[in-house]
Amino acid sequence: MESDNWVVQNLVNALNTWNDKLAEIWQIITQSPEEFKGGSIWNVIVDIHGALQAIGYALLVLFFVMGVVKTCGSFTEVKRPEHALKLFVRFAIAKGVIAYGLELMMALFHIVQGIVSTIMNTAGFGNPQQAVLPDEIVTAVEECGFFESIPLWAVTLIGSLFITVLSFIMIMSVYGRFFRLYLYTAIAPIPFASFAGEPSQNIGKSFIKSYAAVCLEGAIIVLACIIFSLFASSPPAADPDASVVTMVWSYVGELIFNMLVLVGTIKMSDRVVREMMGL
Repeated sequence: MESDNWVVQNLVNALNTWNDKLAEIWQIITQSPEEFKGGSIWNVIVDIHGALQAIGYALLVLFFVMGVVKTCGSFTEVKRPEHALKLFVRFAIAKGVIAYGLELMMALFHIVQGIVSTIMNTAGFGNPQQAVLPDEIVTAVEECGFFESIPLWAVTLIGSLFITVLSFIMIMSVYGRFFRLYLYTAIAPIPFASFAGEPSQNIGKSFIKSYAAVCLEGAIIVLACIIFSLFASSPPAADPDASVVTMVWSYVGELIFNMLVLVGTIKMSDRVVREMMGL
């Protein structure tokens, strides 16, 4: 319902900001790092990854020598065919992980994106449900006199401020996931080099688990948005018998609570994934 009332417009503008950020999350979460912001960031990250591969190869030799020293009691053990073959296979695998680490990481990312797509298709959500100000509240606010509307200004300002702040906290958390994907991709050759030595291989394993956790955050975020959409499909009821201030405050308060649930779940997505994976 269109209205030229300042109180109504302020609430509608705050809800529009929320809806825009929620739609932006829905769009971002289905993108790959190559597509994000036109791919310009990804090109720089790939260049950095390629430059760090040279350092990764140098560390590969270092980790390999350290592993040989710590795992072999003497040079005689290295001369045994079975032990020498084991060391050679480890070195070759570690070198291959550094050389093709980017492809392996993107394959893992696309697997998780497949999980995200499956969740979205199964739930049947093309877009998240939008928050809309009920017509009952719009009508009640417009019928208020000047002095009756003064308390509404304070309620509206507080509610709009909360909704706007929550909108930006939510979108910042999603952008933060993308930035972490870029950070992991850029620095990957360094931890991958640790696979060359048996004592240091836990570094590489922890790196892969952490990267998988960041990828899986997308699935948790999508699930949180779907749950919120189900909440928003049954918006807070407006009591027509209550005063206008009570009606608006009850509606805004319940709406903010639902939004806090979504924002909290999105911010906790990294912790939820790590608890699931035992990290």
